[in-house]
Amino acid sequence: QVQLVESGGGLVQAGGSLRLSCAASGRTFSRYAIAWFRQDVEKEREFVAAHSWSGSSTYYADYADSVKGRFTISRDNAKNTVYLQMNSLKPEDTAVYYCAATTGRSSDNRFGYAYWGQGTQVTVSS
Repeated sequence: QVQLVESGGGLVQAGGSLRLSCAASGRTFSRYAIAWFRQDVEKEREFVAAHSWSGSSTYYADYADSVKGRFTISRDNAKNTVYLQMNSLKPEDTAVYYCAATTGRSSDNRFGYAYWGQGTQVTVSS
């Protein structure tokens, strides 16, 4: 069982930056795949980025095309925390951002994740 708590959302102007944090419980956090999804009003929850363990101390990151080059996902295992650095924000990035975890392989499919946080609102004004 793992519990996830997001923080760092807020209101920012277009072109600005925010860093989201996802703090997790669990002694095997380092081996979990952690992903960020987002959901705007009346839209489907969509994949943003994922950070996965691929053995030893190696991780890899995956991104949705819409955020490549602007968002960076990273983790600090000592703090049991995953971050999403969001730069060059656009109004279309406005959504509730959720972090999710799985003990399996990362995926861009939300049904592949068993654990979810409560979400944090990101609003980008034009």
